[in-house]
Amino acid sequence: MLQPYMSFIISIQRIYNFALDGNTSKAIELTKEFAPDLLEENKDLHFDLLSLHFVELLCSRTTDEALGYAQSNFTPFGKEQKYVQRLEDFMALLAYDEPDKSPMFHLLSSEHRQQVADSLNRAILAHSKLPSYSAMERLIQQTTVVRQFLSQELGKDGHKPFSLKDFLNR
Repeated sequence: MLQPYMSFIISIQRIYNFALDGNTSKAIELTKEFAPDLLEENKDLHFDLLSLHFVELLCSRTTDEALGYAQSNFTPFGKEQKYVQRLEDFMALLAYDEPDKSPMFHLLSSEHRQQVADSLNRAILAHSKLPSYSAMERLIQQTTVVRQFLSQELGKDGHKPFSLKDFLNR
């Protein structure tokens, strides 16, 4: 009974790790096997994954291959206005010998890759009708928002800001 669930979790982890580790083409391939219509339904995520692969090609100094990849994979996105600026940002990376020193260097960052990998993970979970955040993550998010709100509100009147630690130690 637990085996199918564990197999599911392992599959999602593999896809996530491929995206995070820079093997985006493998992440896309496994996502299409695991959830065939997910990337077709979520074009923003698909664009983000294709963009990561484009960046991988640029970073490996295969500019001609990156350009060919962009022409064959980004053409459908160029027809939609919401992707035009993002495409221009990625194509601007081609103009630099050292893309990591360009104004678009954030597109090469591990933080950007992490965001895309997290989005992919959440999309797969949602596609599988599972919560995209664990109960603990949701609780921490809600607690953080409440704490910030209370700190702001209580701070206005000169009261000491709310501290969960102080509250629990009463």
